[in-house]
Amino acid sequence: MVAEDVLGVLEVLRGVGAEVWIGGGWGIDALVGEQTREHRDLDLMHRQEQEPAVVAALASAGFVESLDWRPIRFVVSHPDGRDLDLHPLVFADDGSADQASPDPEHPFHYPASCFVTGMINGIRVPCLSAEQQFHFHQGYEKTERDHHDLAQLARLAPNLPTCQN
Repeated sequence: MVAEDVLGVLEVLRGVGAEVWIGGGWGIDALVGEQTREHRDLDLMHRQEQEPAVVAALASAGFVESLDWRPIRFVVSHPDGRDLDLHPLVFADDGSADQASPDPEHPFHYPASCFVTGMINGIRVPCLSAEQQFHFHQGYEKTERDHHDLAQLARLAPNLPTCQN
């Protein structure tokens, strides 16, 4: 997944009025303002009520569902190998959002302040904040990619606590 692919997907979704935010590795690179590593997929958070429009727009661009873990997440894949990892969010009146989790009593929470913008190829894109990205990198064994991403977050927000694992 290269920058032009990300921007193309965002354009397709903007065309149907869908609101999405980039997370994961591309979200961190958007915050940094440059691509810092290769990416195998694109993580997108979207408004749950817009999911039919999101799925239809991506289907028209050649993506087909390849994994269904709803209501937590689902994946759509393109024949050329691109994968989009989609995370439905339910928004509250205060601008915060929740995403279902494996434990229904403890959804993933997104404070309103975590919905920010970054840059990909000089184009402003919606993404998740460094603090939110850091939060989602906690509580599991880290891969080399995770350590790379955490190092990028430390560049952006040196006040974040040191990550363990």
